[in-house]
Amino acid sequence: MTTRIEIVEVSPRDGLQNEKTMVSATDKAALVLKAVEAGARRVEAVSFVNPRAVPQMADADEVMARLRGQQDLRARGVLLIGLVLNRRGLDRAIAADVDEVNFVVVASETFNARNQGVSVSETLRQIAEAPQVVRQAGLKLGVTIAAAFGCPFEGEVAVEQVARIAAELADFGVAEITLADTIGVGDPLSVETRFGAVRAVAPGATLRAHFHNTRNTGLANAFAAWRAGVVSLDASIGGTGGCPFAPAATGNVPTEDLAYMFARMGVTTGLDLPALIDAAGWLKGVLGAPSLPGMVSKAGGFPPP
Repeated sequence: MTTRIEIVEVSPRDGLQNEKTMVSATDKAALVLKAVEAGARRVEAVSFVNPRAVPQMADADEVMARLRGQQDLRARGVLLIGLVLNRRGLDRAIAADVDEVNFVVVASETFNARNQGVSVSETLRQIAEAPQVVRQAGLKLGVTIAAAFGCPFEGEVAVEQVARIAAELADFGVAEITLADTIGVGDPLSVETRFGAVRAVAPGATLRAHFHNTRNTGLANAFAAWRAGVVSLDASIGGTGGCPFAPAATGNVPTEDLAYMFARMGVTTGLDLPALIDAAGWLKGVLGAPSLPGMVSKAGGFPPP
């Protein structure tokens, strides 16, 4: 456990990708900047995926162009992450001038086929090529093992399967490994068990966690991940999010809820809670939603200002 935890903001990508209301590139870029103003220094801004499969992300290149044209985020220490599913997406991410690439492999064959159109072994083959390509481009690389806690099509996912994939990623030289509870079925004990298994096979990798709050265990799982030595947690302003390829995979852990919990615990996040609450209110307006899942944006912080 550390006295500081990094929160990676994913609302511009995972937070929006499943929304029916189409969000303009201008507003997507604005959401990234609002996260930055609230203190975020790593933001998953875009994904380079098939626009027919995920229409909301079709303007990734335009969003990146707007972000690079508005201000020098790198000078402020901000890293923009682009999510990719294959080599084509990797090439697009590099061309769009991201700072980091987040490659995804799913822990189950059925879900990987639905999400990426290929087998797990084929996705891993493409990931094996990525470290050298990314290094030559001067970027950073992380890999997310999606559905690491359960699959909507196959059910339970064995810890051994997650560890096997993580061991291959470590052999490839992947520096950061994320375990994602894509459908929100994890529990605190399974979090400790799976991250322990990953650490055993990939001792040199930085560990990151991505939780969905589908069954209201997101904050508990985030706490368990912190206790297990995870140093980075994904979260989404307002608690927005979901996966187009997984039934009922509802929102991420709300950034403002996570920031509040850790602040009360005396753990530093570097995030400004009032700014996060304001950003959640702004996003609610952009989406035309009566409310967003986040609780702190409704109740406010404590003690009151």
